[in-house]
Amino acid sequence: MDSKYSEELIELCKSVTAKRPKTVIDHILQYGYITTEELKDKYGYNHPPRAIRDVREHGIPIVTFRVTGTDGRKIASYRFGELGKNRYRKLSGRTALSKKIKQYLVDKYGCKCFIYLEIMNERELQIDHRIPYEVGGDIKKIELNPEDFMLLSSSANRAKSWSCEHCENWLHLKNKEICITCYWAYPENYSHVSMLQIRRVDILWNKEEVDQFEKLKSFANKAGQEIPTFIKKLIKKALMLEK
Repeated sequence: MDSKYSEELIELCKSVTAKRPKTVIDHILQYGYITTEELKDKYGYNHPPRAIRDVREHGIPIVTFRVTGTDGRKIASYRFGELGKNRYRKLSGRTALSKKIKQYLVDKYGCKCFIYLEIMNERELQIDHRIPYEVGGDIKKIELNPEDFMLLSSSANRAKSWSCEHCENWLHLKNKEICITCYWAYPENYSHVSMLQIRRVDILWNKEEVDQFEKLKSFANKAGQEIPTFIKKLIKKALMLEK
């Protein structure tokens, strides 16, 4: 372990056992920093910001800076920052606190993804902040409010992370009120999607409904259209008939 790091930071690093954050931590301890290029090419993490977020959620500060990649372009790189008073809470699914919150959400809403509404095994559901920690943080109180969190499938979590991390509010504004009205925080009642004036519906066809989807796909192919476009036209036609 590099002596340039404080004993407190080293002990915090040693306490992390989950594979993804531990991989990042061990690399930084050995080389001083890690790049998005190394996360992708060396370790196979196609979503580097998520791996870095895992480390931050263990209370370990990470500083972002730019370096030159192998192709000559500037890329993100990460190193340890200084431990401060405001630290991330462990909410990555590995603490007693997150287990209590997850159980509350499962008991109240069932074992389903809040975004895709897909019923799935509890073990496959991940707990996530409705409002990204990077924007809203955790209210400083002994007990966190379970309603500030949501259950997501891994694919929904990845989609949310990508969309949030490319949002102007995440990058610069840091306005919690903007997140509150976003699809990714409250998909049942929103006015924008990452500050874009768009609307979205995620539909799943399950079991006996799969045949309906295949018929829909067949009709769309015959019309020479992508399924989303075909569905939009069907909806538009139905709405016109209602007038």
